[in-house]
Amino acid sequence: MHAQRQANWVVTPISSRTIANYAPGTNALKALTTLPGVIYNSADPQGLNLWGQSFLMHGFDQTQIGFTLDGVPLGSQLWNNNNGLNPAVAISSENIERIDVSASAGSEGAASISNLGGTVQFVSRDPSHKAGARIVQTFGSNEMFHTFVRGDSGDLNRTGTRFYVSYARNDTSKWRGGQDQFEQQVNAKLVQPIGHDSNISAFFDWADQAMQNYQDYNLNMFHHGGYGIDNLEGTPNGYEVAYRLALAANGRPGGAVPAAYQRLTSPYTASFFDGAGNQQQYFGNIHADLALTDNLRWNTTAYGHSSYQIGTVTSPLLSSTTGAPFVEQATIPSTQRFGILSSLSYSIAGNEINGGVWYENTKFDADKRAYDEPLLEDVLNGTARPVDGMHLTSPYRTEYNQIFNTNTFVGYVQDTYHLTSQIALHAGFRSVINTTRVGALANWEPYTRTTAIAGGDGVTTTKPFLPHVSGEWTFLPGHQFYFDVANNVKVLPVAGYNGGASPFATTQAAFEASRAGLTSETDWNYAVGYRYTSHIFTGNVYAYHTDFSNRLQQISTGNPNNPYTVIKNVGDVAMNGVDAGFELRPLHGLSLASSISYDHATYSNDVTQTTSSGVQTYAVKGQQVVAYPRLSWKGQLAYSLHEAFFHIDAQYIGTRNLSYTGDEKVPAYWLANAGIRYDLTRLLAHRLQTRIVHKVTLDLNVYNLANEHYISTMGQNGFPLTGDYQSVVLGAPRQFFGTISADF
Repeated sequence: MHAQRQANWVVTPISSRTIANYAPGTNALKALTTLPGVIYNSADPQGLNLWGQSFLMHGFDQTQIGFTLDGVPLGSQLWNNNNGLNPAVAISSENIERIDVSASAGSEGAASISNLGGTVQFVSRDPSHKAGARIVQTFGSNEMFHTFVRGDSGDLNRTGTRFYVSYARNDTSKWRGGQDQFEQQVNAKLVQPIGHDSNISAFFDWADQAMQNYQDYNLNMFHHGGYGIDNLEGTPNGYEVAYRLALAANGRPGGAVPAAYQRLTSPYTASFFDGAGNQQQYFGNIHADLALTDNLRWNTTAYGHSSYQIGTVTSPLLSSTTGAPFVEQATIPSTQRFGILSSLSYSIAGNEINGGVWYENTKFDADKRAYDEPLLEDVLNGTARPVDGMHLTSPYRTEYNQIFNTNTFVGYVQDTYHLTSQIALHAGFRSVINTTRVGALANWEPYTRTTAIAGGDGVTTTKPFLPHVSGEWTFLPGHQFYFDVANNVKVLPVAGYNGGASPFATTQAAFEASRAGLTSETDWNYAVGYRYTSHIFTGNVYAYHTDFSNRLQQISTGNPNNPYTVIKNVGDVAMNGVDAGFELRPLHGLSLASSISYDHATYSNDVTQTTSSGVQTYAVKGQQVVAYPRLSWKGQLAYSLHEAFFHIDAQYIGTRNLSYTGDEKVPAYWLANAGIRYDLTRLLAHRLQTRIVHKVTLDLNVYNLANEHYISTMGQNGFPLTGDYQSVVLGAPRQFFGTISADF
């Protein structure tokens, strides 16, 4: 179950050189925005604030795409990731060798139970054979300060034993609102060669994040509230402003609404006192790649992962026992998982046969608590301190607590047969069994508004035969035609109460009523492609059709602090799309690339919902899927001359639906970024007169060149069937980053 086992004609590799075009410390997913049909959104310019980010590819969101690191599953990519972690906290971007992206079905061997719409497979760099070190220091807008240090041991003995250890630290103030965003991370990798063609390796990751999140917007806030509304922690008189806003929301004396919020339809949810996200991640694996014979290889990886997260918001929906008009709500998901992947590969008579298994056990604890906030007068006279996401010290009440235990087993077989030197065919299938049981340990009715949440039972997803066939024909020098057809499944997802598009995220009554008819999301993907490659020109056309069945969506209404959430099967989705692009290299050092994507992804059925006033039908049929544009465009220009390298990239993202009926749409936007790098090594060589420093470079990056005001992420709180909803995130304004790096 490793990235290299996938048929290479459906894979697009993104190298570490492309990742290096972005400011150091930037989430490597951002480098994938150069690919047609790929959209990465974030609230901050580096993409480290994981609550405010999303990733979409050809109409599929991040929960429907498979993510792995060195073959190890990274799981669902929601903030409260129940079975994995985000790539940004799994590995420092400086330690990524490449990213293999399949916008088609993905490999049978990909360790994912959600890869309906492709795979994104990260590959870590190996330690260098030569001893050395790398130091990177970046400064940027909003007092951004990023440091990265890595030391390579080099070969320690004749067998080639080697390792590296790196430390990264990122600290920056928010571009709006108060407080800052902090992350630190340690990576280590050890490689022990065995003979000439085998090795054992180990990888370790520790990540620590402590961040104040950016406040969610709705379209009304975007159009009438300005670009600077945010939560109030860390701003002048922030606790008092939030306190009086909460009093006003509850109709209590002393309440006041800020003047800037007077035009808003929902002024009481426009700002809260606090909204933070913290996490600690421990993640690692041991991998053996063994050549048993000249034609037979055995790959096995054992891995473990422990995750602890805290997400907070100061909610005016409940009062503290102190008498304060709000409470600090903390969502505290934690995960412990372990697994093993093992595969055999055999080459014979033009066949590359590969088969393997993957098993994982996951324990997920979804815990939500309410902490009392102090009275305003006690804060003003200095006898009390406000409770926020960084200081959860007061006694609490458990609002709900659910425990999930999940067992996953996947087996697969595939063969790539080289019929001739010009024709190759691929065929295989995978089998999936996934079982989750849930227990409800606590339920506080004033919060959940129900006598019982989902608990005491489980669901199983079984798909014994998911076929995949593809092929490649190189019919003239530089000309390549390929096709890809696959059937895939996303197992029924796991989430705590109101926490996502999961059958477990509801009341016990709703869970029991739906359990018998629960159906996992499945799809058939059909794709054809053509590439032409020459010394000065590369062109490609990629067309796809997807039949998507039983699309489960989180439909939300009410206050985003505690919405009324319904998990609905919105039926089938029919998707047709095409990407077309080229790269032109007319001169040495000059590259010009452009691509355009069209995606027609529409719901096939209207949606009915039972309300207190009866059954209501929503005209969803024929509407473009939420959050994904019908049209997008990408362009890149790069030029290198002697020691200087310049690059600029631009993208256009078309109109996106916020509601399922399409009556609320997010405006289209243009976004451009640029950078310049200069190699100072030759200039400094005669002055330093030392061989200790091998390379010194200076970088300048500018994000959002035109200072565009736009909506980035969508749907972090779910999507409404109709109308506006506070579930979008603003994109960052123009930002500057300067970097100096040295290799020793």
